[in-house]
This record gives sequence, structure tokens and C-alpha cells, in this order.
Amino acid sequence: MSRAITTFDKRLRSILTRASLLTEAELASATEFSMQKNVPLSQAVVAGEYVKEPELLALLAREARLPPIDVRKISPDDAVKEILNENVAKYYTVVPVSKIGDILTLAVANPFDILKLDDLKIVTGCAIRPVVSTEGMIAEAIDRVYRQGERMVQDLIENMDDSEMEVKDENAEAEEFSIEEFQNSEDSPVIKLANLVIYQGIRDRVSDIHIEPYEKEVKVRYRIDGVLRESMAPPKKMHNAIISRIKIMSGLDIAERRVPQDGKFQLKVDGRQIDFRVSILPTVHGEKAVLRLLDSSNLSLNLDKLGFEEKALKDVRKAITTPYGMFLVTGPTGSGKSTTLYSSINEVLSPEDNIITVEDPVEYQLQGVIQVPVNVKRGLTFAAALRSILRQDPDTIMIGEIRDLETAEIAIKAALTGHLVFSTLHTNDAPSTITRLVDMGVDRFLVASSVVCVVAQRLGRRLCGECKRLMDPLPPRERLLEVGFVEEDLKDMKLYEAVGCNRCKGGYAGRFAILESMPISEALRRIIINGGSAIEIKDQAVKERMISLRRCGLLNVLRGKTTIEEVLRSTSGD
Repeated sequence: MSRAITTFDKRLRSILTRASLLTEAELASATEFSMQKNVPLSQAVVAGEYVKEPELLALLAREARLPPIDVRKISPDDAVKEILNENVAKYYTVVPVSKIGDILTLAVANPFDILKLDDLKIVTGCAIRPVVSTEGMIAEAIDRVYRQGERMVQDLIENMDDSEMEVKDENAEAEEFSIEEFQNSEDSPVIKLANLVIYQGIRDRVSDIHIEPYEKEVKVRYRIDGVLRESMAPPKKMHNAIISRIKIMSGLDIAERRVPQDGKFQLKVDGRQIDFRVSILPTVHGEKAVLRLLDSSNLSLNLDKLGFEEKALKDVRKAITTPYGMFLVTGPTGSGKSTTLYSSINEVLSPEDNIITVEDPVEYQLQGVIQVPVNVKRGLTFAAALRSILRQDPDTIMIGEIRDLETAEIAIKAALTGHLVFSTLHTNDAPSTITRLVDMGVDRFLVASSVVCVVAQRLGRRLCGECKRLMDPLPPRERLLEVGFVEEDLKDMKLYEAVGCNRCKGGYAGRFAILESMPISEALRRIIINGGSAIEIKDQAVKERMISLRRCGLLNVLRGKTTIEEVLRSTSGD
């Protein structure tokens, strides 16, 4: 269900319009995002990078003529927290800051709602002194201040006995839950803890949850912005029960602990539908589980929002609007290839075209697109699906991955017979994608004739805007040139470094695309046909103004978006 526009949203639209911070088109786009993703308009304009959160905070405070506060940076004492419980704080979108005598200072997201302030006066029994914060800041502060999830882990562990360690194979798949429901739930502590591990992952916007057994302990780690971070550590005796709970949710065999298993399930969490891909792997100390989270509510299928360089964006748009040919995206697992392909499909989506995808698995469902899941056990491979798709009168075909010669040959045949084909490979850069296809056994002439553009991609971590700081002093000139900067970059250079704060917990918040785009020119086609190596292909592409992965990353370092260390971690040298 889409979100209704609130009175505060309307007031905020008026404030933003008067301040001329957004164009009408940007405001309309942010409003649509707010309604579709079920988030407040204030969070939508920040997520869309139309307005920075500190700028929004200052604007609201000026309009309300009240002091601003970044409530994420305050830590009220326990006595103040007890005045309002978490549910009340969430309902009114407020956080208690301090109490002096009978006066309670409250951070409020909507300082214009006098009736709510009157309600809070009655609820708390205090005179209210409001200060202004944003809805996003308050949501983060509520999570940090109350830390309900962490307390529940300890309570569950303390109240658990050995009789609750066994999980029976029952149809226990949850359809919807939220952390508030755990308090009054009659489920066993094992189910509550497994749900809590999952819920915290969703709350922290992780891409993967790892549950890892060791000789004397169990670790839960979350992959956030591409990097694994340790979280809770349940007792070793709970390990088998937690894994069994996840197997039940995924439709797997809880009695089988000697071979790998793969499954999936869906949960509806606080109104958002989340897909999970589950992998179970037997180890010497028990089974390890990895859960990949696919949250369509976080998916922005807009090429303009992926952070492409201007030239790369132009290259991609030209490639995906050609009448036929093959557009390839390459990179390691977790580099954002699927998002780029989905965004490209979304860009060319038209009621006049028949667009069909074959994927393993289907990660996100796209309106207006026919999507086919691979089923190897039943004989539905990429190649088999492609043969059938070509008999379905397609205009555009997306292949999740080209893994073998058979799939490559069918895809190239489709590209040469009037179809636009999108796909991915696993290679280190754009030029080596061409030689990979040749190494698979595809004829060089067919590769040169069918491929129209190759994009190589990585995801780099974005510096937290709240705590990043200027680097002083800068690294030595020789070191800067060694990593790939040029002399011109060194003039008036400003570099930033990661610090870490309560908001980001490590110096980085979010990710952005680092990529190189290589449209296939006539000169490149001749090199490919004549047996040119990946190095020769790259040399020609650079002559044609291709920006390499490393150079793209360093340009973002110069813009203050990330750090040298992050670019070195994500890319190889030129």
C-alpha cells in the first residue's frame, strides 16, 4: 500500500518551495518516492540527495523559530528515557532530550503540530520545551537510545533452558513481524532470537547475514556497505536450533546436516516485503548459514541515481537504446551489476516492446517485464530458457549471467538477429570481457559484431557526511602519484578521511558506483577481429577517452565522496 500524504508533508513541500531548494520536478519525484516506498517526505528528499539533512534541519528550525538539534548525537539518561517509552516516541516521532524540574525538552520532527505537543504534555505530565530535529535523525536516535533489540537478546538467553534447544519441523514460516510484536509473542526463545537476528539485519540495511559456528562460540556478522561487521554472539548451545529455525523458514531439510542446501523465503516486515536467499554449508564445527536480503523497497531503478560519470552515463544510454546488439555489465559478486541491468531495463521499458529476462534467481520483480527463473534440476538452464524465449517474439532480452559457451553463442545469435540483449560476466575490467568471450570459444568476428558496449563496475563506500574530516597533512607527493593521481590533481588538493560516529559506526554510510564504460568503436572492432589482447583493447579504449575503474574512483576521492584507501580496496591499478 502506498503512503498517504500527511499534513506535515504538505507543510514541508511549501517550505521547500519557498526556499527554492528543489525544482517542481524534483519535488514531484521525491513525493512519488515517499508514497511508493512508504517513507516520510523529509526522508525522501534526503535519500534522493536533493537536500542534505543538516540543511533540512536548519530550514525547519528557522521556519518553526525553535532551536535545531541533531538528536543522534545526544544520550539522555535512563530517568529521562523512562518518561516516554519507545512505542510512544515512535508514534509521536519524538525523542526525550533532558528534564530540568518539570520542563521536558523534546526533539520533535513536526514542531507545527500543536495538538500533538498538548497530547505529550498530558502523557508525560511535564511542560514541553520543543526543539527541532528531522524525522530521519529521530528514527535513528530512537533505535540507538532504546536499544530494545539488544536487551531482548540478553533476556532471551537468560530465560532459555535446554528443553527449548530442539526445533520441530513444522510449518512455521512467518508472514509479517516487527520487533514490537516480540514483547508479547508466545513463540519460543529460539524463534524470537532467530527473528531478531533477521530483524536487526533489515533495520541496519545489510546485504547479507552470516551465522558462523566455531569450536566454542557462534558469531553473527552483517555485511554493511560491502564490509562484514560483527554483531551479536549467541551461546554455542543455541546454534543448531537457530539453523533449524532458518531451515524451516526456507523449506529445507532440518535432519540433513552433511550436505549444502539452498532455499528461500519471504517476510513482510513493518509493511515491507523482503526476499531472502539462504545458503547452508556444513563445516567442521556445524552448519554455517548465509542469508542474502533482497529488499525491493530500497531499489532505485534510475540510471541517474547510480552515480555514473557523465561520459559513462551517455555511453550506457546510447547502448541500451540501439535497436539490436549486446550490452554487457561485468564485475565481481556484489558489485551492483543486477541493479545496473534492472535500471537499464526500466529505462527502456515500453508497452510497445516485449521484454523477457532469464535469471538465477529472479532477484526483483519488475512491472511490465516477463521474468523466467532458471531451474537446473528440471533442465531449465540459461541456454534452454533462451531457446524458448527466442520463440516468444522478444524485443529485449536480459540474461542474468553468461556462464558457458552455449549461452554465449545463443545470446550473440539473438543480438545479431534484431534483438537487444543485456547480460553480465565475471571479469576484472571492461577490456578483459572481450577476451573472456573469446576464451569461452566464441568467434572473434561474432564478438566484434554483436557487443555494443561493456561496463565494468565496483561499489565503493561513501564517506559519512556527518563526521568526515579533511586530511592534514596530505600523503607524500610520490605516494599520490603512485596510486594513480596526475600532476594536475595535486593543485589545491583536498582529501578527506573516515572518522566514525554514532550514525555511521565506521566512517562510511552508503555506497556509490565506480565504473568504466567501453563502447565498441570501429577501431576496437578491428583490434578484436585481428586477435588483439586485453591490453591492446584497453590502450585503444583509453585513447577514445575511456575512464578506468581506478581513475573513476580517484575522481570521487577528489570530490570528497570517498577515501584513497577505499578506492585501493575496490579497484586494481591501471
